Amino acid sequence: LFDVKDQVVFVTGAASGLGFGMAEVMADNGARVTMTDIDADGLAKAAATLRDRGLAVEEAVVDVADLDTLTAAIDDTAARHGRLDVAFANAGISAGPGYGTEKGQMNAVSLDDWNRVVHINLTSIFQTIRAAAAHMKKQKSGRIVITSSIAGVGSEHMVGYAYAATKAAVNNLVRQASQELAAYNVMVNSIAPGPFRTNIGNGRLNDPEVARQFTEIVPLGRLAEVDEIKGLALLLASPASSFITGTVIPIDGGATA
Repeated sequence: LFDVKDQVVFVTGAASGLGFGMAEVMADNGARVTMTDIDADGLAKAAATLRDRGLAVEEAVVDVADLDTLTAAIDDTAARHGRLDVAFANAGISAGPGYGTEKGQMNAVSLDDWNRVVHINLTSIFQTIRAAAAHMKKQKSGRIVITSSIAGVGSEHMVGYAYAATKAAVNNLVRQASQELAAYNVMVNSIAPGPFRTNIGNGRLNDPEVARQFTEIVPLGRLAEVDEIKGLALLLASPASSFITGTVIPIDGGATA
């Protein structure tokens, strides 16, 4: 059910955090993974860590804000391997604090920052789906997995306006794309994490006070670790998800319940 051996996989934002977890679980299970990130040094170290274990990974420095470079990296992966089986559209950025602080209230939101978050968190996700789907439609198979957030499912005072808005938009983008691509046996799904201990927002969750506030919304009473994304990521990339498409699946310790 969970066999992804020799599957060709493309992951954005793979140098650290959830993207690294997704790349690692796929490589650990025999997939051939192209890891991409804007952080060249971090990406090189992350890829080397997996290669040193004998895993089949490659890396490409990609700024997802540059849509032409993003598309070229996806096309190159498919061309070199003759196919593209799985795409994880994971890269994204924080929009800063939410309306729970004065800096995050709507009158303090910079439109330049808003536009940058929309471009990276929404437009680049659309382009990742579109570029990956171009190859998957030809082969009549594929999995596209988007990283969203529980902030896109309901309001959340701890995250910025642009972040919440783009994650909500991404969830509907997943539903829309899943309907078009179902005819080609391409599954499109979204993972909606709750608070995970990652480097997003310059490692904001490493601040004990911020971590405490996020922990308060989680019934399990703690933040998640990156390894806890792996099971769901593998499920949605594997044959086990053959009848799952158009879903937004929370992984949040019960927060949205």
